Amino acid sequence: MSELKIQTPIEEFDWDAYEKGNVVGDKSREEVMETYNKTLTTAKDNEVVTGVVKSITKREVRVDIGMKSDAIIPVSEFRYNPDLKVGDEVEVFIEALEDKNGQLRLSHKKACQTRSWDRVNQALENDEIIKGYVKSRTKGGMIVDIFGIEAFLPGSQIDVRPIRDYDVYVDKTMEFKVVKINQEFKNVVVSHKALIEAELEQQKKEIISKLEKGQVLEGKVKNITPYGVFVDLGGVDGLVHITDLSWGRVSDPREVVELDQDIKVVILDFDNEKKRISLGLKQLLPHPWDALNLDLKVGDHIHGKVVVMADYGAFVEVQPGVEGLIHVSEMSWSQHLRSAQDFLKVGDEVEAVVLTLDRDERKMSLGIKQLKNDPWENIEEKYAIGSRHTAKVRNFTNFGVFVEIEEGVDGLIHISDLSWTKKIKHPSEFTSIGNDIEVQVLEIDKGNRRLSLGHKQLEENPWDVFEGIFTVGSIHEGTVVEVMDKGAVIALEGGVEGFATPKHLVKEDGTQAQLNDKLDFKVIEFNKDSKRIILSHSRIAEDAIKGETRAKAPKKAARKEEEVAAPAIEKTTLGDLSALQALKEQLAKEGK
Repeated sequence: MSELKIQTPIEEFDWDAYEKGNVVGDKSREEVMETYNKTLTTAKDNEVVTGVVKSITKREVRVDIGMKSDAIIPVSEFRYNPDLKVGDEVEVFIEALEDKNGQLRLSHKKACQTRSWDRVNQALENDEIIKGYVKSRTKGGMIVDIFGIEAFLPGSQIDVRPIRDYDVYVDKTMEFKVVKINQEFKNVVVSHKALIEAELEQQKKEIISKLEKGQVLEGKVKNITPYGVFVDLGGVDGLVHITDLSWGRVSDPREVVELDQDIKVVILDFDNEKKRISLGLKQLLPHPWDALNLDLKVGDHIHGKVVVMADYGAFVEVQPGVEGLIHVSEMSWSQHLRSAQDFLKVGDEVEAVVLTLDRDERKMSLGIKQLKNDPWENIEEKYAIGSRHTAKVRNFTNFGVFVEIEEGVDGLIHISDLSWTKKIKHPSEFTSIGNDIEVQVLEIDKGNRRLSLGHKQLEENPWDVFEGIFTVGSIHEGTVVEVMDKGAVIALEGGVEGFATPKHLVKEDGTQAQLNDKLDFKVIEFNKDSKRIILSHSRIAEDAIKGETRAKAPKKAARKEEEVAAPAIEKTTLGDLSALQALKEQLAKEGK
């Protein structure tokens, strides 16, 4: 049996403190805890810190970040790091220093995302070129993996050339520039086009500096638009406007070229500052005017097709690239110019007469009215003075009516030649535009291509009859149809009108005749040339009073006065009434 060794007790050991549970000697618990806490890592929630891998299983990775306890992270978060081993340092994101279960919760995936977001912002600020992996195609572009963040690559930012097949870029690693970041929604937009634009800009300067007008270059059709074709000249683009594609009219550039077609073009113009180059394709081909028949001359008939319509005329293509203009004034002999669309339309095949031909200016004017005889050539024979015709009312003026007898033959009916009897203030009171009207040729003005026409001349002049009916002193029944300050218009038999001044409108009772009053009137003046009849109602009563006065005078004097006064109070005779009735029937028969 071995000898028991007795240890010497520590002299300074505090048994009272030991009994109370304090074994740290003269140091307080607070001091010990403070010393212990200093050995732990100081960290906060939502921070990225570096930790050490302590162990790895099929499902979990245990990471120590210097806290009181380690954290367990799913091994799936390390799938982009297949070579991970114990002892490796990894970045982790502190989701919670102590969750509801009192556990430390870390995430390697979020740490990568946070670092990636910082890296992406840094790339935008520094205009860096970064690499990304094209994951998939989406509407309008591609999805690119940048530092583990999904960024959007618009289709317009893939290349300087329009891209028609996006799928060829999927699963490719390419270089990009970050061009836009939405901090609120964490959206990133990248561009591959931006990388090559700078290089192209320098190439453009070098290429443009060597360009000359008239230079012929080879290029590839890069894009086709409704207004022209963009051609890649090897780093710089030029535009062939639609009008420079062909000498003929082109409605769609695809009629001439197609995408990716190799073509030769000539430089028409360029702008060093704006980097714009104007190209031509048709200029490399012979001008169609050079192939125009040398025997063609003014007066020849030519066939063509209407290719363009305008209000002022029609353009007719007589052979590819050669056009002539038919002005609207050369479409009809009529002087009532209308729109060219009233005569022709696009696609019409026409025969025309060459009016002018300028081979130097490459201009030609044509006419189709010349295919018909000019109606004014034999105007004196066809529309002789005194001949009667039916015309169509075309227009009014204050002084008359313009009519058309046939296409190209116009005439004027002066307002005074519309009616023998009716006082017309405006032609619209007598007829309407578009109506047919019977006319008689009065004069021919061949130089101005205008006829003077009359309508009233179709009837006999009723004033020849009126002269024997409305003799001075004769009395007739009339109706007041218009009252004015200067007098009143009186409608008489036969459709003729007379006029009475206010003093001749006084009735026997002293009142003034009113509108629509039917009274007897005496003719006190008749003028056939000016077609004027002056009437008086009051004169009838005045003459009656004078007659009574004469009756009281000596018979001899009364007899002499009767002989003088008798003609002044002449009544309308039966013969006059018969002539008047015949005139009324004639006017009624002719529609008056």
